[in-house]
Amino acid sequence: MDDRQRYDRVTAALEPPFAILDLAAMRANAADLVRRAAGKPIRVASKSVRSRPLLERILAMDGFQGIMAFTLPEALWLAGHGFTDILVAYPTADRHALAALAADPDAAGQITLTIDSPAHLDFIDAAVAGARPRAEIRICIEIDTAYVAFGGRFRAGVLRSPIREPEEAADLAAAIAKRPGFRLSGLLAYEAQIAGVGDAPQTGALYARAIRVMQARSAKELIVRRGRVVNAVRQVTDLEFVNGGGTGSVERTVREKAVTEVAAGSGLFHPRLFDFYRGFTGHPAALFALPVVRRPALDTVTVLGGGYPASGAAGPSRLPQPYLPAGLRYVPDEGAGEVQTPLRGQAAEDLRIGDRVWFRHAKAGEMCERFDTLHLVDGDGPVDSIPTYRGEGRTFL
Repeated sequence: MDDRQRYDRVTAALEPPFAILDLAAMRANAADLVRRAAGKPIRVASKSVRSRPLLERILAMDGFQGIMAFTLPEALWLAGHGFTDILVAYPTADRHALAALAADPDAAGQITLTIDSPAHLDFIDAAVAGARPRAEIRICIEIDTAYVAFGGRFRAGVLRSPIREPEEAADLAAAIAKRPGFRLSGLLAYEAQIAGVGDAPQTGALYARAIRVMQARSAKELIVRRGRVVNAVRQVTDLEFVNGGGTGSVERTVREKAVTEVAAGSGLFHPRLFDFYRGFTGHPAALFALPVVRRPALDTVTVLGGGYPASGAAGPSRLPQPYLPAGLRYVPDEGAGEVQTPLRGQAAEDLRIGDRVWFRHAKAGEMCERFDTLHLVDGDGPVDSIPTYRGEGRTFL
């Protein structure tokens, strides 16, 4: 029995659209991430999971420790449900959430906020000015890990932190140390140009070669600079953690002595964008099913819904992938539609009204923003169900 037959059979009682998570595939992906991490703990990126019960399952596995959250309201909610060691990896400007954090010593002891400027400290101070007593707020400094060459004319990496050099990080660490009510706990250094860019793209050999050269040079530069930044900050205060990497760079990042942990989340689901790496091969674990509702032509079917693009620069790579049955493709003039999506290919000839087409999302957790339930498939056994964030009435972004 192939995957399509198995998924169709075990979910026969469900009416699409719905989403599934293949637990066997996820466990295999998790085991491979742990192998690649070579003994360093993996902090789970919640934006790539977006299900509280699933986060509990993942953190119960050996090798996973702590959460990398994407908003402070999310972190407060998770802390209220017993989760610990939560790093909010993106600066917050949520005054109400900051006031709630400062007023809750238990949550403040488990949540760390990311900043990259004294202006963030000013904002937090103003937001929590009325908190009495005020809990000490844990802080993480993020640094810029982008690769810059040719005198700044070439840059590969995301535009995030302005803190790049050791002395800049040390100055910010000193500013934090002088501020009452704050404690510097960690350093965040995510190399998106390596961890989030596949080195085996389908866009031609020359482009693939250019990516590999860039990544090799970036890694060589970063291993030195990140180490110097960490050493400079440690001259000001000790650090509980130094976080780096992501699914695409785990085995590379853990080699650095300065890095104490890595982050990963997408690798658990292995969405479409993570097919294009030479260093690892994942198992597609998260899928969604859409029903065939029309047959406009012999080689064309139309499914209900499907317009679930991923975030990032717009383009075909951000669309979900028609996955099973293999061989279906979008109609260029329509793509993935809000309420219906036509698909062409020889495989369409065997599909009938009511049959299912299985899709993979381009990214990981964003699929869960479309569905309130993840149906858990494990081999040929019965299907269990757990809520996503949306299913618990939580949409943090």
